[in-house]
Amino acid sequence: MSVTNRESGTNVHEVSDGIYRINTPVKIPGAGGFSFNQYLIVDDEPLLFHTGLRKMFPLVREAVASVLPVERLRYIAFSHVEADECGSLNEWLEAAPQSAPLCGTVAAMVSIGDLADRMPRALADAELLTLGKHSVRWFDTPHLPHAWECGFLAEEHTATLLCGDLFTQGGSKLPPVTESDILETSEAFRHKMDYFSHSKNARGMIERLASTNPTTLACMHGSVWRGDGAQLLRDLADALSA
Repeated sequence: MSVTNRESGTNVHEVSDGIYRINTPVKIPGAGGFSFNQYLIVDDEPLLFHTGLRKMFPLVREAVASVLPVERLRYIAFSHVEADECGSLNEWLEAAPQSAPLCGTVAAMVSIGDLADRMPRALADAELLTLGKHSVRWFDTPHLPHAWECGFLAEEHTATLLCGDLFTQGGSKLPPVTESDILETSEAFRHKMDYFSHSKNARGMIERLASTNPTTLACMHGSVWRGDGAQLLRDLADALSA
């Protein structure tokens, strides 16, 4: 793990072949420790998943620059429209002149076509985008865990699921990667502040994600998890329906 900013504790760790987790620990008044993760896929057409908060842009940019020149970024991707997902989108578009927003068709239609300084590259459900050695497939997951436009990217070369707000873990001093249980801790966090919309279609959408057989779950908050991702996703579906 490489710390790129000692004051904030922002750090970078390669979690899969060519995929880097950028992590910034924070303290939220009244809520304790927390963390924000972005994921950088290094390839012919590099992709950043989650922009980070707008005010966090200098920290994330510094971290990305420790891996590759920021201007090389081709896609600025995110799961849904929320400050930590795409709050600094336009700052990234300015820093990387050849880049484009990457999102689902609903996000492009209802928000990003207007909010972003450049037109988005909209991905249809199950559409595959090749970055070079890596390829990412978009999955529409409306209202899972929240937001109509929500979706996730599955990277096929490394069997990594960029799973956004699924399996959110509280705390700011978690390891970059773990094989220990994260369902119990993420469910404990959800029960304190339930951010799931509890869509009636949740189990079917989770099963589609499980069918990609991920071995790495790249969570937006907390540790990256390694193991039988399909089983862990099905366990999450069971927990949500309990």
